[in-house]
Amino acid sequence: MGKAQCRFSGQPLRHTFVDLGMSPLANAYLNPDRLNQAEKFYPLHAYVSEDTLLVQLEQFETPDNIFSDYAYFSSYSESWLKHAKAYTNLMVERFGFNQDSQVIEIASNDGYLLQYFVEKKIPVLGIEPAANIAKVAEEKGIPSVVKFFGVQTAKELVLQGKQADLLLGNNVLAHVPNLNDFIAGMKIILKPNGILTMEFPHVLQLIEHNQFDTIYHEHFSYFSFLTVEKIFAAHGLKLFDVEELPTHGGSLRIYAKHDDAEFPAICDGDSHSQQEYRTYILKEKEVAAGLDKIETYITIWRKSQRNKA
Repeated sequence: MGKAQCRFSGQPLRHTFVDLGMSPLANAYLNPDRLNQAEKFYPLHAYVSEDTLLVQLEQFETPDNIFSDYAYFSSYSESWLKHAKAYTNLMVERFGFNQDSQVIEIASNDGYLLQYFVEKKIPVLGIEPAANIAKVAEEKGIPSVVKFFGVQTAKELVLQGKQADLLLGNNVLAHVPNLNDFIAGMKIILKPNGILTMEFPHVLQLIEHNQFDTIYHEHFSYFSFLTVEKIFAAHGLKLFDVEELPTHGGSLRIYAKHDDAEFPAICDGDSHSQQEYRTYILKEKEVAAGLDKIETYITIWRKSQRNKA
């Protein structure tokens, strides 16, 4: 058990969050001609890091094997398209992005979101590792780079003159096995006064509502605001605002900027103090729920066992 390491700090993982036994990969669907062949099963065992309180799975398969030919197309969900369109309108209204801005989405899927920026004549670029899905986005007129994102991809794009006024990623942060490389890449590709937003399921909701069925191999990490703030700070990125969302059983949308950036211009009357208040309230909520103590995390295993019984 001591072999697993925290993907942020590198410290050994010793504490079980939830152990769901052996399971095949969630989206590794079998073709009819493989139904009589053996299927690979892997441990579905989530740990919590003692030093960072990051909940995480061990990595058994490479991202190439999981994501390069992907079965999930975001545009299949009408509610998710409405969510993406509302996000686009909010970003334009709040920060004033226009035809002179560059929007870059990491894990852009089939263009489900960037299409709404294109409608507003705002330049976009998608970064999507699954070639089969990126092809659909290209057919919609959305430029797409078929690569995994990290420091190397960020440097290549910067050399091509691509940096983001708005850098976004919805439900990608949890899918990243190398967090430090991924966040360091975001630091590189974000313009000096650029805005970064990320959405991901909130581990508080998982714990409070016993959502152990949301744990699967593609989700390498499960974040609280307290933990994600520390991880971004370690890479010179400051979280300046947060929203709690109902999506995916309860998610967070974090807003980040460079540590030394001037505070982003706000176009909707929202003040700096209001944003600080939202982050303060959420951190207080997480502390009240015990997310600053490892004992809270290791109780969900007993809860899930009672549910199973």
